[in-house]
Amino acid sequence: MNSLVPGNHTAVTRFILLGLTDDPIMRGILFTFILSIYLVTISGNLSTIVLIRLSSQFHNPMYLFLSNLAFADVGLSSSVTPNMLVNFLVEVNTISYLGCGIQLGSAVFFGTAECFLLAAMAYDRFVVICNPLLYSTKMSTRVCGFINASSFILSFFSLLFCGPSQVNHFFCDFAPLVELSCSDVSVPAVVPSFSSGSIIVVTVFVIAVSYIYILITILKMCSTEGRHKAFSTCTSHLTAVTLFYGTVFFIYVMPKSSYSTDQNKVVSVFYTEVIPMLSPLIYSLRNKEMKGALKKKLNRKIFS
Repeated sequence: MNSLVPGNHTAVTRFILLGLTDDPIMRGILFTFILSIYLVTISGNLSTIVLIRLSSQFHNPMYLFLSNLAFADVGLSSSVTPNMLVNFLVEVNTISYLGCGIQLGSAVFFGTAECFLLAAMAYDRFVVICNPLLYSTKMSTRVCGFINASSFILSFFSLLFCGPSQVNHFFCDFAPLVELSCSDVSVPAVVPSFSSGSIIVVTVFVIAVSYIYILITILKMCSTEGRHKAFSTCTSHLTAVTLFYGTVFFIYVMPKSSYSTDQNKVVSVFYTEVIPMLSPLIYSLRNKEMKGALKKKLNRKIFS
């Protein structure tokens, strides 16, 4: 039910998420596709978390960061996917004003946590390769995305929505919500942009500097085998960084006039669905220790 606000407008208490498509056939296909991705995401990331937590050999900063990254992937995907799946099954998918704010905040929180974790993992690789003797004293696992998430949530709840209430997206993303606001959006739009932009710049800077030093150290190595071994420890992380920041750059950095809303939706699917699914595959399948530990655990379950 709507309530009146000053100026004879009606305040919006619910939003309609338009989703990806109106075609019934495509909705059925996309439901199956997204559900399959989500199940793989949950099972893959939870398996990574359980394996790292139960195996004492993985109780070091690199693997603890990896388990936290898996948790962030589960959180990011779960913030968006369940409601997205409902959108494929119903004619009109509505979400409450409060629910929209919670969904926005949780997606931003886990996305921010992923930024910090990828930066921390880059620094982890730098310490391992460039200062291995200081590894145990320099690394920490504390990461926080509360500040950035709070800026988005506070900005969202400061906006006034008088109608229309149709959000041209499959979840409550900030940009399409700002377009629906009937209040002054100059400050609410700038604060989250500054917050997220600062986090992206800082984390990219940490990653770039870490890998510059790593590259210099690798090039100074005399042994070809040593160079290959050092570089192989970074390839999984570099792949994850490229995928994650590539989509973040497209969504949040590129000028909005350079791409359409439909393109933004497709990239958002990749960002919220595909990347969380790929992360455990990228790290686990390229890690001999994790593959060996997983085989041992499975063999114990089968033959016990």
